[in-house]
Amino acid sequence: MPSQSYGPDNPHPFSTIRTELIWEGKYDEYGNRRQVDVAGAAMPLQKIETVDEPRSRAEVQGLLFEPQKAHRDDFRNMLVWGDNKLVMASLLKDFKGKIDLIYIDPPFDVGADFTMSVPIGDENDSIGKDQSTLEMVAYRDMWGRGTDSYIHIMFERFILIKELLSERGSIYVHCDYRVNSHLRLLFDDIFGNENFRNEIIWNYATGGASQEFYARKHDTLLFYSKSGDYQFFPNRVREPRTEKAMARAKNPKGARISQDDDTKLPTDVWQIAALNPMSTERLYFPTQKPEELLEKIIKASSNEGDLVADFFCGSGTTGAVAERLGRRWIMADLGRFAIHTSRKRMIELQRTLHAENQPYRSFDVYNLGRYERQWWQKEALEGA
Repeated sequence: MPSQSYGPDNPHPFSTIRTELIWEGKYDEYGNRRQVDVAGAAMPLQKIETVDEPRSRAEVQGLLFEPQKAHRDDFRNMLVWGDNKLVMASLLKDFKGKIDLIYIDPPFDVGADFTMSVPIGDENDSIGKDQSTLEMVAYRDMWGRGTDSYIHIMFERFILIKELLSERGSIYVHCDYRVNSHLRLLFDDIFGNENFRNEIIWNYATGGASQEFYARKHDTLLFYSKSGDYQFFPNRVREPRTEKAMARAKNPKGARISQDDDTKLPTDVWQIAALNPMSTERLYFPTQKPEELLEKIIKASSNEGDLVADFFCGSGTTGAVAERLGRRWIMADLGRFAIHTSRKRMIELQRTLHAENQPYRSFDVYNLGRYERQWWQKEALEGA
C-alpha cells in the first residue's frame, strides 16, 4: 500500500495535539487516558494504638488528669504505615475535600537505595537499618524502574492529593534539580497552570564546593492551589529587612519605607539553614528537614485548627510543627523506620506541650489491612 500523505485536507494527528507530558502508562493501548483505580486501591485502616502519653502516665501514677484543659478537641491525629497511594485512597471516604494543606517530600532520585545508617551511642558509631522485605519490594516497584515509572507513580498520587484537598487548599511538593521539571509539568496537567503559585527556592547554604559544576545548594518547593480562591497569609511569615534597606529608610530624601518597618513580605527565595550535626532537632533521619521550613509553609497556608497532611512523612517534621501550631494532622509513610521515628517524636512533643501547659491532641497509629504487624511490638514501642 502507498504511504499515506498528509496535507491541508488530511492533517497529521500530531498537528492537533496540545502540549503535554507523555510517559509510558499514561494512556492504554486504545489511546484512552488511564484512570486511578481509587476503589480498587482503598483498604481498611487498622488501628494499632491510640497515643496520649501524658494521660497514660497520669493514669499509671494515679494523678488527676484534666482532659478538658489538656486537649484542644476530640479530633485524633493519624499516623499511618503503608503505601501512600493505598493510604490516600482509603482516606477519601472520610477526608475527601477536607484537607487544607499538604506538604510532601518524595524521593528525588529514581532508583535510590532506601537503606540507611542509624547512629548509636555517643561516638560516631552506627548500624545499618535495612529495609523490610515489604519496603524493598514496594520501593523497587515504585521508584526503581526509571523515569516513566517515577512519573506515573507521582501522577497517581497527585490525582488523589487533589481529591483530598479542600477547595481553598494548597500543596507544596519538595524536590530538586533531578525531578523538578517533571513534577512541574505533572502539576500543570493535573491542577492546571492557572493554579501554579510559586517555585520557591530553599537555599540551605551548607559548606562544600565542586570543581566540576556550580555547587548545588538549593532545593525547590512547587506551590500549587486547588483553585483560585486559596488560603495564603504572607504577613504571618514576614522576613527581616536587610541592613542596607534599613539604612535607606533613614534617608530623609525619598525613603520608601518607614524606619519602624523592619520586616517585609516574603519572596520566593528562602534562606533557611539546613540542620547541622549539633542541632537539638536532629534525629539522624537522612531526609529530615528543619522545622523552620515547615513552620513558614504551615503559617502561610493554613489557620489554627486546619487539617495538614504529609504522605511522605519521614521523620515527622510536618506533624511536629502542625501540632505545635495548633493544626490537626495526618501523616503516612511506607518506611517502618520513618513511622517509628515519627511516633517517638510526637510522643516527646506531647510530653513537652503538656509540661508547658500547652494543649495537644492524641493520635492514632494505623496500618493497612495486609501489612505486617510483628515488628510493631518488638521495635516501634520499644523504649518509647
